[in-house]
Amino acid sequence: MKKIVINGGRPLQGEVTISGAKNSVVALIPAIILADEVVTLDGVPDISDVASLIDIMEVMGAKVKRYEDSLEIDPSQVKNMPMPYGKINSLRASYYFYGSLLGRFGQATVGLPGGCDLGPRPIDLHLKAFEAMGAKMSYEGNAMHLATDQAGLHGAVIYMDTVSVGATINTMLAAVKAKGRTIIENAAREPEIIDVATLLNNMGAHIRGAGTDIITIEGVDKLHGTRHQVIPDRIEAGTYIALAAAVGKGIQINNVLYEHLEGFLAKLEEMGVRMTVSEDSVYVEEQANLKAINIKTAPYPGFATDLQQPLTPLLLKAKGQGTIIDTIYEKRVNHVAELAKMSGQIKTDKNKIIYQGPNDLQGAAVKATDLRAGAALVIAGLLAQGQTQISNIEFILRGYSNIIEKLTQLGADIRLVED
Repeated sequence: MKKIVINGGRPLQGEVTISGAKNSVVALIPAIILADEVVTLDGVPDISDVASLIDIMEVMGAKVKRYEDSLEIDPSQVKNMPMPYGKINSLRASYYFYGSLLGRFGQATVGLPGGCDLGPRPIDLHLKAFEAMGAKMSYEGNAMHLATDQAGLHGAVIYMDTVSVGATINTMLAAVKAKGRTIIENAAREPEIIDVATLLNNMGAHIRGAGTDIITIEGVDKLHGTRHQVIPDRIEAGTYIALAAAVGKGIQINNVLYEHLEGFLAKLEEMGVRMTVSEDSVYVEEQANLKAINIKTAPYPGFATDLQQPLTPLLLKAKGQGTIIDTIYEKRVNHVAELAKMSGQIKTDKNKIIYQGPNDLQGAAVKATDLRAGAALVIAGLLAQGQTQISNIEFILRGYSNIIEKLTQLGADIRLVED
């Protein structure tokens, strides 16, 4: 077991560069199965989810080479084989293998997805889309089996009952080689969807409308190799911007796409955070006199559910009372009890988070309950007086590339230790 140990209360200063988007790359790697030739991804983050996906691809027969932040994958020898156990069960994003394997082979047997426990996260919308395109679903032990008849997948008009990033991407993966036209209505609009569509189009797919609520896909017979730059991680960027506002004496965050963070940055401005937004960076000044605000998460371009937890420690510095309501994941409140251990005036009322500030946080032994809760505890530990020890850090390492090194370069007293 490993822990992150932080001696807090030190102001941070300097520059940090944001890595490629976790929520893109976990879909981009399975998407490469659809190609017949080598595909290279640049800007791949150094996170455990990527390592797990590489292991899965190699088990399936892909040849993978890694060069610093680039990933070269030759999927030409990938075999359609059952994948019910192992790395599959640790990843939420493993469900993207349903769409990519269906698209290439017309069938898939994949274990049920894992990931963070954020409450009900059904994949019924994915299955509805696959069935509309001609796939039949059955269970084989702890795995789900999807298969088509000899005619294979065909185009369909698919209405998403709720906006879902995962279901939108998975439907695109299955549809790019399906016969005819597929139309996804009420599609999610997140930047990661545009990123996946860009890769697929560069491989020879015909996808229009990504980034809008109607996506049209004309099926093609083959997809070829390409080279693709992964977009910057907007959630990592938001996390470091919140961290800079909480404990910084002037921090510049590089490789940021402002248009991906407009809802988040608007809320920081409402708090009184002083920052300068440039074309591809954000400079955050040392802060004073922040005021409490209310936050309600929403699908993109609203306030991202993934950013409400990393923002919470900064909110605890603000004067007054505020609330956080997460409309996407009802169990995204598990960080509250851990922050309360650090003397934070914060509680839950059903699914609403209520906080009062300002607070003088104190170091404590706390536990990361999911990826973004872990990020919140890292920021809280940097803010707090004394030592903070964070356990369950496997969650944090799933999504934040080189977090210890990046924070150390900013002046943090932070280290990874064996328990």
